[in-house]
Amino acid sequence: MKEKIREAYDKLAVAYERSVDAASGHNAYYERPAMMKLMPGDMGGLAVLDAGCAAGWYTEQFIGRGAQATAIDVSPNMAEACRKRVGGLADVRVCDLTEPLPFDNESFDLVSSSLTLHYIEDWAPTFREFERVMKPGGNLLFSVHHPFMDFKLFDRPDYFARELLSEVWNKKESGPVEVTFYRRPLQEIINAASERFVIDRLVEPQPAEEWKDKPEAADWYERWYERLATNPHFLIVKARKPN
Repeated sequence: MKEKIREAYDKLAVAYERSVDAASGHNAYYERPAMMKLMPGDMGGLAVLDAGCAAGWYTEQFIGRGAQATAIDVSPNMAEACRKRVGGLADVRVCDLTEPLPFDNESFDLVSSSLTLHYIEDWAPTFREFERVMKPGGNLLFSVHHPFMDFKLFDRPDYFARELLSEVWNKKESGPVEVTFYRRPLQEIINAASERFVIDRLVEPQPAEEWKDKPEAADWYERWYERLATNPHFLIVKARKPN
């Protein structure tokens, strides 16, 4: 499975590098604004791990807010795109979140993972490593597919099943690419996180109002605003490691 994910995102890396920031409203006007509102405006002095960095948008934001940023991704091409974006301002590595991480205990104040964990079947080893590398009192912030969205969109017969799904993304830079991921019920998401962390907040984002009247966002809001304002698409969890 991990080889299939790595291969897909190696193919998608150029699209993420060149067009996703501006062309994907689900990122620019929906998931990212909601995630960033849950982070400190001033990250000066904080060590932050971007777990599943893709082409480095979040890594760049962390640096801009003053953080000491480390970025990891399973895709070598994505990691290289992140390096191009941030230069030498972050430690960027190719890492697999299903394996032990190459960091010391209690290295990070914040672990952030954007739309990544649904590519992993068993979260227990991943959360164990997040806990190990996180300082006491540190924060975990992650976003994933909303279980209601996958259940409804793919018309699944059993909401409570954990199952592998796939869809084809057609980007102009890469052509059609099959992307596979795991769907799981809400209780599994919450229980897996709460085994090692204290959950502080759940967010089911809606389209960001501050972008609604921007000309560059008009087409996306016309197509998606009503749907995403009434049907959840992603889920965000903010949690912390106990002191």
